[in-house]
Amino acid sequence: MSLNFLDLLAIVLFFLSMVVVGIMSYFKSKNSEDYFVAGGNLPWWLAGISHHVSGHSGAVFVAYAAVCYTHGFTMYMWWALPVAVVIVSTAHIFPVYWVRLRRAFQIQSPLEYLSIRYNVATQQIIAWAGVILKVFDVGAKWAAIGILLHVVAGISMTTGILISGVVTIIYVTFGGLWGVIITDFIQFLVQVIGGVVMFVLVVNHLGGISSVSTLWDQLPPAHSQLFNDPYSAGFVAVMFFICFLSYNGGIWSLATRYISSPNEKEASKAARLSGILYLFWPLILFFPMWAAPTILPGLENPNESYALLMLKILPQGMIGLVIASLFAATMGMTSSDVNTIAAVITRDILPVVSPKFRNDPNSLRTARITTFIFTLATIIIALNYERFGGVLGLIINWFAALLGPTALPLLFGLLPAFKSSGPKAAIASIAAGLLTFVIGKQVHFDSLALEVGLPTMVSLVVFIGVGLVTRKVPAKVTDLINALKKSS
Repeated sequence: MSLNFLDLLAIVLFFLSMVVVGIMSYFKSKNSEDYFVAGGNLPWWLAGISHHVSGHSGAVFVAYAAVCYTHGFTMYMWWALPVAVVIVSTAHIFPVYWVRLRRAFQIQSPLEYLSIRYNVATQQIIAWAGVILKVFDVGAKWAAIGILLHVVAGISMTTGILISGVVTIIYVTFGGLWGVIITDFIQFLVQVIGGVVMFVLVVNHLGGISSVSTLWDQLPPAHSQLFNDPYSAGFVAVMFFICFLSYNGGIWSLATRYISSPNEKEASKAARLSGILYLFWPLILFFPMWAAPTILPGLENPNESYALLMLKILPQGMIGLVIASLFAATMGMTSSDVNTIAAVITRDILPVVSPKFRNDPNSLRTARITTFIFTLATIIIALNYERFGGVLGLIINWFAALLGPTALPLLFGLLPAFKSSGPKAAIASIAAGLLTFVIGKQVHFDSLALEVGLPTMVSLVVFIGVGLVTRKVPAKVTDLINALKKSS
């Protein structure tokens, strides 16, 4: 299909706003602390909205839409609800600890404290694994938005990837975290407007507000159930634990939102806001996806359900707005990833690789160069998506498998109960989780919960088990744990 003037205008204005914000935010960064953690002055409401926006990408409108189409309400049960519950229930724990780490140890990267908590080797293993795999993960997200836009608007994948990627390079490289945060807020508003428009038009198409409840009578009975095989209660339980690790800092960019808060109270408020958004907003966002089987029955490729629904439901002039919201969903997450990965490279990897970066007088320039190069690498991966074929999918799966094992020592290292789990426990747990994943790929599991959760569960057992054998706790670890207990 071709986009009309209003569609194009909405998309152009969206991208123009991203560029303008990035350039304006350039002047807010005087040093690397401003660039990576907003100088520790991020207001709670901006941090909360950014935490929410940075926690999902365009995959919601592709992969998650497919699950909504084929399995119904259970999509909310194994993604949105666990995320909401774990964020709100831990609002006075991990957000507080991340703020205290910045204040006590001047960290600008979530991994910076690992050299004290464990040792440099543990820090480097987690840093290198995360950075290398994130190149492919972010590249895959650019490719996903390219595929979606190709279906909806006939825009070539290359064009979609280049537009979103180049605009992101501009505002992230120029603006740093302030550029990311402010554009996150704009992207959130665009997402909400686009999502509400889709919700209202689908409800009207189905006959009015009563369709919110009557829709389920028109769908297969299993679509209204809380658990729909293979998304069983056991799978949801596994997702609760994986979300616990991911959204409290296992996804590094989300930890940065807490690190950048001025104090513990603001960080906790940011967490609660993000959790509340995850509790309610997906109900509106997912409704058109749940309704799609009644409007577009018998689709061969459910991944295209949301895109095809847009073409059927939206009038000309509104397509551009929702396309902008799809861009916003992906760019919010990718830009956050890029900023935090650049912090890890600049603060954790480069000082170990070369002594000249340990007291770098040009740290802000180094930060911008690192950001530019990493973002460019992800765009190159996305543009060559087809060359990777199944390999790219394999690496993305490896990233998902590594998230739990690498997040465990990162998150549990903050908790006093596990202070005896040192570098041996951390490295052994990462290795055990990865080995379990590799072996698990050769085995057929009847349970999706076991297939997804086993690497993380094995890592947890090893991390705790090795820690129980280790009795001696180094003084530096005791001092770190004590610093985390002290409120400011």
